[in-house]
Amino acid sequence: MPEDMYEVASQLGKAIRESEEFAALKEKYDELLKDDIARKIFDDFRVLQMRLQEKQMMGQPVSDAELMDAQKFALQVQQNEKILSLIEAEQRMGTVMNEINEIFMKPLAELYKILE
Repeated sequence: MPEDMYEVASQLGKAIRESEEFAALKEKYDELLKDDIARKIFDDFRVLQMRLQEKQMMGQPVSDAELMDAQKFALQVQQNEKILSLIEAEQRMGTVMNEINEIFMKPLAELYKILE
């Protein structure tokens, strides 16, 4: 039985790679990589986001300087069409992944609902 699940998961991975949403995301990411300025802004913004998330997860305060950096990067992101296009494509792909997650987690959700 587990082999069947792994095969289905493999097929799902292939279907995701072949989806319009994934193709659009890849196209937008490739476009971003060709633009050194957009790529630097995006990379720096991502590093800052991860650092702020880590601090929040550890219960550490975010400094005023970090907040100002975040605002600065957010403004740069909003003004860069390639980054905005990539973020929109990421959001569409994220929606698809959330819907898929709901589908394959449904059996467990139903099981635990029975146990309530």
